[in-house]
Amino acid sequence: MNESLPADVADVLAAVLNGDTPVYIALRRQVPHLSVRARCTCGCGTAYFELDTSKVDPAPTGPGTVVAAEAQLVTEAGECPGEVLVFTQGGYLSWLEVCSWSDDIEVTLAAACHWLQTRS
Repeated sequence: MNESLPADVADVLAAVLNGDTPVYIALRRQVPHLSVRARCTCGCGTAYFELDTSKVDPAPTGPGTVVAAEAQLVTEAGECPGEVLVFTQGGYLSWLEVCSWSDDIEVTLAAACHWLQTRS
């Protein structure tokens, strides 16, 4: 993976884009060319990407902004405190969003990565 892409972001993208659909395959090809432009300051781990689109082809997601992948987060206790969404714009990876539905369970990118890995 790209050295400028933090390990936590790379790990979550790998878990969420794990599949053989044409969209996931095309998006995985973009990951080595990604870098993080900005991160949410609340601590959730949401990351906004920079991508050199001259080096990769767009994924077949359609025009505009699209949720190209999503994964619900499930704790070891079976609770569902949130989800991870991967957004594209015009077929190119744009941002990774960590959503929390719980006031009781802290949902961060590190927690999301753990929960995504334990379910596979």
